[in-house]
Amino acid sequence: MKKDILIPEVTDVFMAIVKEYNEDFNCDDWNAYIINNKDIDLEMFLIVSRGDEEESKLKTSILRKKIDKLPAKSFAKVEYINPAVLRLNNSFEVTYFEKNKMFDKTYTFKKGTVKGELLRMIPLLNKEGVLVK
Repeated sequence: MKKDILIPEVTDVFMAIVKEYNEDFNCDDWNAYIINNKDIDLEMFLIVSRGDEEESKLKTSILRKKIDKLPAKSFAKVEYINPAVLRLNNSFEVTYFEKNKMFDKTYTFKKGTVKGELLRMIPLLNKEGVLVK
């Protein structure tokens, strides 16, 4: 029965962690974004994020975010990322609907992959960051 369940492949939906200047506090912040690079609107995003490291058994609390609609070729800020959490593996479990069909994917930023020398320009955001496809 399990083999009969069709799980569609996620395409053109990405997660990014970007470095942004915070004018209120005069410092750089790390923020996570969900990106819809499709030509159609997507609905009812549920995003569950957590950080962990198996070796040291460190864990963060679980955060949940809901986004009702993400228009075509757009993005939305998911959360602020404390720099101390970047030394952990950070995963984002993303579920959303496209044309009344449910899609699901986990995006993982491995520890040590979000740092200055690895930043690249994220096209839709026009900001430097790390992108996970």
